Amino acid sequence: MYQVVLLIEKPLSDADARQIAGLYTIGAEPTHVHVLLPVEDASARVESALGSLAASEILATSALNFPEVDLAKIQREIAERSQAALEQSVNALVRHGCYADGEVTTADPVDALAAAVEARQASEVVILTRPHLVAEFFHFDWTSKARRRLGVPCLHLIEHKDGDSPSQQIDDTVRGG
Repeated sequence: MYQVVLLIEKPLSDADARQIAGLYTIGAEPTHVHVLLPVEDASARVESALGSLAASEILATSALNFPEVDLAKIQREIAERSQAALEQSVNALVRHGCYADGEVTTADPVDALAAAVEARQASEVVILTRPHLVAEFFHFDWTSKARRRLGVPCLHLIEHKDGDSPSQQIDDTVRGG
């Protein structure tokens, strides 16, 4: 069976699942798609939220009082949402004729991708993300990193917005919409 590893940022839309299934259900050889969904660490999420506050805002309000944060509870909620998103994505692929399974990971996405490719002896990688123009320009995006690291073809697809056709999504991306 032809093995493909699919790295996603968020649950697959029906349009994305249809597009991916269309790429792999045409051939004579059946294809198995292994979906990989990175999960954010709760402490990193809190740190990122706090770090996004401008330094001047923090300095200007010396009496900032942050409530106690239950990182374990946040991590459980993130894990539950991630598992539900993974199940939604796998089910969408199955509805469109793919053999599919998946996993959530807290590891670096490209490290997890490399491990999955090796473990499954995958022939190809598909990376589905929203547009990351700056990261793509400087080649810091997942696809650029994967292409440098992996010895298999890496296809980068831009996720659809709900209701978009593939041509509309391309037009919106080119226009910056």
